Amino acid sequence: MAEVESFKLDHTKVKAPYVRLAGRFLTPRGDVVEKYDLRLAQPNREALATAPLHTLEHLLAGLIRDQLPGVIDLSPMGCRTGFYLTVLGPLSPERVLEAFRRALEGVLLAEKIPGASEKECGNHQDHDLQGAKAWAQRVLEAGLRLQESVYL
Repeated sequence: MAEVESFKLDHTKVKAPYVRLAGRFLTPRGDVVEKYDLRLAQPNREALATAPLHTLEHLLAGLIRDQLPGVIDLSPMGCRTGFYLTVLGPLSPERVLEAFRRALEGVLLAEKIPGASEKECGNHQDHDLQGAKAWAQRVLEAGLRLQESVYL
């Protein structure tokens, strides 16, 4: 089985909330693709409930694109502690951190959830705008920081 970068990360030594460059790849055409770990919750200590996480995914999908060029995807982590952001780079971790902070500030201003109807969403009943705002506020108050990769 292929190695997975996140399975080599020592989850006991990282300090959420943070932004971490989790990988940089060069495509056969010479494009740089970067993967960022946008961590909201401390691994193995807490996790986001699915409804606020789902709502954050819907909100951040657009808000992060407003802040950064070349966003390929924003996906929630299966452990429910944050998101993976994939971008056409290269970008700097500092730039991604600032964009993530601004996107979280945008979550606080949201009055509705984009793409949350039955036609637009595969689980449209599992959303929580107030819970998403509470997580955004919590992360902003704690302060985002850059995290180096700490491997096993």
